[in-house]
Amino acid sequence: MKFHKTLHYEALPFENPLSLDRRCYQNLAQETRFFQPRASCPLPSSALPTREAISSPPREDTSDHWSGHLHQYAAHLTIINCCTISMEEGEGSTASKRGGGRLCFICNQRRPALKRPKTQEQICRECFYVVFEEEIHRVIMDNHLFKPGERIAVAASGGKDSTVLAYVLSELNRRHSYGLDLFLLSVDEGITGYRDDSLETVKRNEIQYGLPLKVVSYKDLYGWTMDEIVSVIGLKNNCTFCGVFRRQALDRGAALLKADKLVTGHNADDIAETVLLNILRGDIARLSRCTFIVTGEDGPIPRCKPFKYTYEKEINKYAYFKKLDYFSTECTYSPNAYRGFAREFIKDLERIRPQAILDIIRSGEDFRISTTTRMPEQGTCERCGYISSQKLCKACVLLEGLNRGLLKLGISRANGSRRHDVGHPKPEAKRPIIQNKPCGTLDF
Repeated sequence: MKFHKTLHYEALPFENPLSLDRRCYQNLAQETRFFQPRASCPLPSSALPTREAISSPPREDTSDHWSGHLHQYAAHLTIINCCTISMEEGEGSTASKRGGGRLCFICNQRRPALKRPKTQEQICRECFYVVFEEEIHRVIMDNHLFKPGERIAVAASGGKDSTVLAYVLSELNRRHSYGLDLFLLSVDEGITGYRDDSLETVKRNEIQYGLPLKVVSYKDLYGWTMDEIVSVIGLKNNCTFCGVFRRQALDRGAALLKADKLVTGHNADDIAETVLLNILRGDIARLSRCTFIVTGEDGPIPRCKPFKYTYEKEINKYAYFKKLDYFSTECTYSPNAYRGFAREFIKDLERIRPQAILDIIRSGEDFRISTTTRMPEQGTCERCGYISSQKLCKACVLLEGLNRGLLKLGISRANGSRRHDVGHPKPEAKRPIIQNKPCGTLDF
């Protein structure tokens, strides 16, 4: 049987194109019978290596002969479809082309619309909808995420991840009769020009998907908005405040909805980033649980991540093909976030080897913490009742620092270890202090 396969060459400017060429060809050298240039290939047939050139080191006079052309195109193109590799297996042949084009790997009837990063399969739009939704359904069923009759709060920010999550969950709930009561839950951090616009998108989703919406705000819970916090502390460590406050705000909002579980749109890329961040920080406690598909079971409300094994690229494609209404602008305060460096590293790995994201997640799942390692004991905050391994939760400590002008209280590792024995330290600087409520207005 003969079939055709396209070899994709990815041009990376920091590497020698010749070494990349040879690496691509060598990976397929053992199974490839011969090379056949594609009609649309920009390279002449003389520029392609023979099998003898692959199996033996090239001489100087031949290496330039077949790598010079790729070197020229690599300076201008990101991906070059350099040739079609014909492989022979057994006898007979099946045509996978119609009118000169490739067909969907699954249905073999329609033209492919994308190439899946996880499987490298080229599939059409209709088949993509089916496999995407069925994979989410299989994750839900295999991990027993929900029970009939449960009230589920969907964390909705208006972005692509949460919008696709709300849409897919509502579709699967009807299709497979989960018997769930779904609600949208949004947090208004008080970021002008970002959150106010994204909340308008969530309000439209409420109408489009027929899901009730609940909005909780930093101003109501903590007496501060993120704009006010950034005006006091600056752009450094602002994501620490927002992350801590947002996590607690979601739990408090879910409690107001009397939800049994909270689902978030964290995808495979996000979880891989978290694994790397916890390794870099040496955070053993979080490293041991960051890959769990259900977290917070010992807290007020468990959290589920149905997109744990779903690539961000596929979520983007699904939202684009379905023409979903979502907000795509990045937070104005996020460019300096520490997570951004891990995200760039993950993207670089994905470009070289797409399966690296799932490999990192599986490695995180296989981590085993030594039994001699002392883990923090989970308790409750003495002030607001939220889960905490200290006397005061992180949100209460950060809020106290804001109110008293002690801006590093609860941020640095040194201060964090003795953050409750604050005494009467000298304030760092005279900054405006906004009177506000105690941490949260809802007792757990």
